[in-house]
Amino acid sequence: MADDSKIGNVLYPVADVGAAAAFYGESLGLATKFTDGDRFAALDAGGVTLAIAGEEEDVTGGTPAASFKVQDVSATVRRMIDAGAKVVREPEEGPHEVRAVVEDPWGNPVVVYSAKH
Repeated sequence: MADDSKIGNVLYPVADVGAAAAFYGESLGLATKFTDGDRFAALDAGGVTLAIAGEEEDVTGGTPAASFKVQDVSATVRRMIDAGAKVVREPEEGPHEVRAVVEDPWGNPVVVYSAKH
């Protein structure tokens, strides 16, 4: 593998981050790891993070997606394009990471991200 990619989170876009975090916390017992107001909440789902994204952080147009943590977002996007993916959102700096969104050859959104340097 050209990158040490791993699923860092599963992104769930929602209209109300607080209500969604409470729902998943109370109904499934997921502990909150991090919140950023009504933008984002990260819940511990045992080995992967459930990422609750508010409107401002919804990079997939309302569609749930796996988010892969990678070393180099631009290089990973290039490899994915070479393998048949289409770019939905070019690499961009978000409030907490660098991220991009591609669509796999079957139409599924895939988020790739890395920590800000």
